[in-house]
Amino acid sequence: MTHDAAPATAGQAAPAEPVITLLVVDDHPVVRDGLRGMFDSAPGFRVLGEAADGAAALERAAELDPDVILMDLRMPGTGGVAAIGELTRRGARARVLVLTTYDTDSDTLPAIEAGATGYLLKDAPREELFAAVRAAAEGRSVLSPAVASRLVSAVRAPRTPAAEPLSAREREVLALVARGTSNREIARELFISEATVKTHLTHIFAKLGAKDRAAAVATAYDRGILG
Repeated sequence: MTHDAAPATAGQAAPAEPVITLLVVDDHPVVRDGLRGMFDSAPGFRVLGEAADGAAALERAAELDPDVILMDLRMPGTGGVAAIGELTRRGARARVLVLTTYDTDSDTLPAIEAGATGYLLKDAPREELFAAVRAAAEGRSVLSPAVASRLVSAVRAPRTPAAEPLSAREREVLALVARGTSNREIARELFISEATVKTHLTHIFAKLGAKDRAAAVATAYDRGILG
């Protein structure tokens, strides 16, 4: 539940929206300062405090009872995933919105499984971040597009651990295929022959279990090979 703004007195306009309170958790002071300044200067938000690691975040969350916790993942000591799991175990009221640089499966899935309400990357535009915090405060899930696609693919099609990884050159070829590049154009861009391109594609299809270019690209996105 968000904290309502003070009631309007006679002659004053009613407040436009309730105030959402936040706790900012990040091991970089510059990031914390930037987020605090951004939210404190915007209507409808108030930063109650900051923490530099997961352990401090647990203490501050218990003390301040914020609506939303902006949580980084990779921090010295207690990391974000462990802190999210402990907040969930304690039944904390706060919603956790992960805000991180990383969107790899090894970061995304554990954070969501631990109880995070949302997951955004730090390059998200200001308005997108504001909207995500409002959504999180209401208990709605918020996922960046890249994270959403990986989460969906992980749920729908668990990875086969024995899958043979693509070589660096095969990933280059596949990235060009994903952009709609023809075999001839790929050969010219990578300074290889068209026959070599076809050989790479044959290997790519076999490794991904794909029957054509479109299936290979889709599978690569699902597995996080292409981001």
